Amino acid sequence: MSDPIQVPTAQPYESALERACVLWGIQREYWDIFGKHHVAAPALQAQILSALKVPSATTAQLESAIEARLWADWSTPVAPTLVVSLSDGSVPVRIPADSGPLTAEFHWESGATSTVKLLPDPAAATETAQLRGHTFHRQLLPLPKDAAIGYHRLTLGGAESRLILCPDKAYTPEYLAQPFTKGAGIAISLYGLRSGRNHGVGDFTDLQHFSEWAHRVLGVSFVALNPLHSIPNRAPYNTSPYLPNCSFYRNGIYIDTERIPEIVNSPLAQRILAGDNFRRKTERLRATEYVEYEQVWSLKLKVLRLAWREFRRLPADAPRRRAFHAWATAEGSLLHQFAVYQAIDEILHKCDRNLWIWPDWPEPFRDPASPAVAGFESEYPRLIEFYKFIQWQIDEQLAAAQQYAKDLGMSIGLYHDLALATDRCGSDLWAHSDFYVAGCRVGSPPDDFSPKGQDWAFPPPNSLHHHETGYELFVQSIRKNSSHGGALRIDHVMRFFRLFWIPDGMEATEGLYVRDFSDDLVRILALESVRNKVIVIGEDLGTVEPYIRETLNKFGILSYRLLYFEKRPDGSLRRPWEYPESALVSVSTHDLPTLAGFWTGRDIDARRKAGLLPDEASYLDQLASRATDRQSMLDVMFELDLLQSWFPRKALALPEFTGELHNAAVGFLSTTPSRLMVLNQEDLFKDPDQQNLPGTTAQYPNWRHKMAYRVEDLDTDPRARGCALMYRAWLSRTGRLDV
Repeated sequence: MSDPIQVPTAQPYESALERACVLWGIQREYWDIFGKHHVAAPALQAQILSALKVPSATTAQLESAIEARLWADWSTPVAPTLVVSLSDGSVPVRIPADSGPLTAEFHWESGATSTVKLLPDPAAATETAQLRGHTFHRQLLPLPKDAAIGYHRLTLGGAESRLILCPDKAYTPEYLAQPFTKGAGIAISLYGLRSGRNHGVGDFTDLQHFSEWAHRVLGVSFVALNPLHSIPNRAPYNTSPYLPNCSFYRNGIYIDTERIPEIVNSPLAQRILAGDNFRRKTERLRATEYVEYEQVWSLKLKVLRLAWREFRRLPADAPRRRAFHAWATAEGSLLHQFAVYQAIDEILHKCDRNLWIWPDWPEPFRDPASPAVAGFESEYPRLIEFYKFIQWQIDEQLAAAQQYAKDLGMSIGLYHDLALATDRCGSDLWAHSDFYVAGCRVGSPPDDFSPKGQDWAFPPPNSLHHHETGYELFVQSIRKNSSHGGALRIDHVMRFFRLFWIPDGMEATEGLYVRDFSDDLVRILALESVRNKVIVIGEDLGTVEPYIRETLNKFGILSYRLLYFEKRPDGSLRRPWEYPESALVSVSTHDLPTLAGFWTGRDIDARRKAGLLPDEASYLDQLASRATDRQSMLDVMFELDLLQSWFPRKALALPEFTGELHNAAVGFLSTTPSRLMVLNQEDLFKDPDQQNLPGTTAQYPNWRHKMAYRVEDLDTDPRARGCALMYRAWLSRTGRLDV
């Protein structure tokens, strides 16, 4: 724990501190969701600067750091990375006032080159700076006529920049671009899909079967998934799909191991899978109330090793061998580093069962560039290749699942989710530590659901380093999570604009916001969206500044609106026509109560049981507040004629969540003008339990809930079919049916 920085109180220091905060994107004040104004103390500002490697103990240190940053920005003709919209027609450059004519070279990603002559013109300068006895002008360099969106290089005056030219808007399918056209989907947690054939966790074959049912019976245009990121699969601390071990690669637990060609074609593998021991294990894991990650992954890992052994028996020039090596080569160092991490983790844990995380590894292995790691790569090449093989199998099966959904006729297909966080003890931090800031954690300020704020316990991004390295890691995070899908949800999309930083040793209430290069990030998101033909949804819940939603809308990124949160200034629920068109609407999220849970107070009881409520009075207060919210919902449903006149008008008279209420809530969202609607499977099937109870680990079965019905039973169970037909009827009535 670091001690708070002691800062001077003189006016020159505070003036320098303010200028440094502006330069490094530190937001010194903010308004919380309750309308309270917060102003950060100088010591807090200085501590954030210190985490960013900006000396800030004295006025002289700050002035020196500011001057050095400005000199670095202005003395180079082009920034390390330039991100502009193609429609701008020009890029900004910095030129010394005494410079002569310059030649700019544009090296296009196609391999072609264009040149543009630039004549310095002080009269055309958009900005001027004087530093170290030199005068610099910022001027606009026209783009050549053959410029196109993409990733290019620009050289000027001996400096080189990665030039990223972007579209004005993210991708929107033609049918959704038409006026009054709307779509809908169903959201599932893939791990929770039940079936009579899986190994206790939903897999990609289950996903195909569910997609077929969802399109045929519900008539939806997409199936929304939880983040599929790689996680350690260790309960209870390492099963959250929103705290990935790696945000670039996916979880092998979703592989249908029995579909792998090397397993299908191996007599030995077939004997093992058909054996009594294996069958008993899979039957037991299918029958468990909750997902047993460690046991399922242990079982699947054995089958995957068997598949790898059979794969290596193939001739070196076999098509499967060639396809794998071509894929792994194309993935490059990003995949290699992840596979090396996985292999080291396996070997070191076998040697010492107390080694669970890389910060506890022997010191030479904590640095991916160390001689020890290089020696490990030489000693264990096959194990490293094995972990690449796993990712290849994921890629093959997920690609097949998306193609299957599209072949069914689904307009969008699979809808993926990119988590905000990354596990501070995972491979991302091990392999790419320079892209994170030490000494701070990310969280959120106090709000209705977390009066003391939230500490998410992972480090913030090093935005300047991302900018200096061409945003390549950011590009890959969007690209890889968009692959094999038609839509991408960005968890906590406000991250592109600002994040709430909490210095080590401080509480969540003591943090402040730090801004990112939002214009660059949103433009790149639009570029990847267009190139991958993926709709983008930005989860914009919580403390959201108005300009954030304005920017998202400008770039064609859908907002994310929930029934519970959309309220008028007087606290009543917004009516359907008050929802924005450029949005996706839903009832809830994985962290919030389901419809049935909301109505019955199941989430409040769960918080009480988990010890999250300080006393009985707090429990009673939450129940009273919920009764008010239920009555507000009931009043609106009656106003909109979604409930019959004979239905009880007082929420207190309705302790259970009824079919009439279910129908009314689904109808409410269906009738909004918002482009997309999604219903969680828990809300479709009236499940009272949410997937995650924030603030808990072992106190609640987070990320382990299975769906109430097996996929095979969805057509035959009368309750499941009744819910499904109700949803389809609303989609048909409101023009959301995918036909």
